[in-house]
Amino acid sequence: MSQFDRFIAIVGEEAINRLNKAHVLVVGLGGVGGAVVEVLARSGVGTLTVIDDDTFEETNLNRQILALHSTLGMKKVDACKLRCKDINPNIKVNKIGTKFSSITELDFSQFSYIVDAVDDVNAKIEIIKRANECNIRVISCMGTAKKFDPLALRVAPISATSVCPLASIVRKKCRELGLNCECVFSVEPPQKSNDVLGSTAYVPNVAGIMLAKRVIEELIKD
Repeated sequence: MSQFDRFIAIVGEEAINRLNKAHVLVVGLGGVGGAVVEVLARSGVGTLTVIDDDTFEETNLNRQILALHSTLGMKKVDACKLRCKDINPNIKVNKIGTKFSSITELDFSQFSYIVDAVDDVNAKIEIIKRANECNIRVISCMGTAKKFDPLALRVAPISATSVCPLASIVRKKCRELGLNCECVFSVEPPQKSNDVLGSTAYVPNVAGIMLAKRVIEELIKD
């Protein structure tokens, strides 16, 4: 049996062929983005472009699947490519080890799907804006910090979000600019915490899996 046979048994051979031809952009390789690339690599997506300017530190170990003691101090894009190639040697991973912003030169029209897994509001809006301009599907993750219940996560258009403070800001800006996207968000009110931005091992990863699942189900319908 090949590594994809069990997935083929669920989705069919043609679906795997479509995934293999797909090129997905993932912006942000933290707790959410790491889970996204893990699922996409294991599901047979042929090409990934990943963007992150950060390196792994010890506080990442509690939740980020790419963060290991062996990757501490390593650039996230480098660790991501190593892991993805170890999962599927045939996958192509393009690394962009800089922070995404309005001055980032990148042709969004080359992508089959775009995943926004960054925390910065301005970057989120820029990603959604460029995707909309190119008519490329985009899904964005809202806040996963200060959340305890993964069952409170939902998938919906940004216009239908509620409770999440980050979603409220993004929703307002999207409405002002006439932008649209799908998103994963939580209907759980943020947990009270001290100066440390609290997070669990599971909420960011479940959110990333939900993002990846949405990408996969759309790509296999193409």
